[in-house]
Amino acid sequence: MSDATLHDATQDPDDFAVQIADQVESFLVAVTEVAKGDEPDSAVPFLLLEVSQLLLAGGRLGAHEDIVPDERYEPDTGPDVDVDELRENLARLLDPIDVYSEVFDPYEPRKAPVPARISDDLTDVITDLRHGMAHYRAGRTTEALWWWQFSYFSNWGSTASATLRALQSVVAHVRLNQPLEELDGLDTDQTPMGDETLEFEAGKVMQEEIGGPLGIKRG
Repeated sequence: MSDATLHDATQDPDDFAVQIADQVESFLVAVTEVAKGDEPDSAVPFLLLEVSQLLLAGGRLGAHEDIVPDERYEPDTGPDVDVDELRENLARLLDPIDVYSEVFDPYEPRKAPVPARISDDLTDVITDLRHGMAHYRAGRTTEALWWWQFSYFSNWGSTASATLRALQSVVAHVRLNQPLEELDGLDTDQTPMGDETLEFEAGKVMQEEIGGPLGIKRG
């Protein structure tokens, strides 16, 4: 998508807001395209790249001084776009590696890992980003940056970071020829489990569906 789609032609492409908005829009478009399922073999490495690039924008927002919105109350952006179809498409595409385990807060001691879904995480992040993009497209640049920064700290930053770890783990297992062992019944509607139960069901299917495109031959 060209800059002209998002920005006035007079805006400086080196401007902080323009760069953040470009990265956000790139992520939104890319994940939507992946979810169509046209290239399932490259979905995981492509998502790994896109989430990594998004987190660079998040890091810049996190390192930036606090952004204060122009108005006391947030202007209404209208109803959020329904993401159920996107979530379902991603879940089908990423099965059986969709479910993974995550520690919600690494600084809270003795917290057990909990199951999560990459498909849920990606659509959760997209919902936050689209909300800010609605402000940006309406010309409320400061409001957009405030929302992206606030939601980075409160939600999408940690969610995207967890997703990145899961995606990186999948690619690493394939590249290192270390199939994941079978897990019996891990799902997101279950109570937290101990470390000994948090292996994913992925080995053979992952090797066949993901290993080939990554150049990994089966032994």
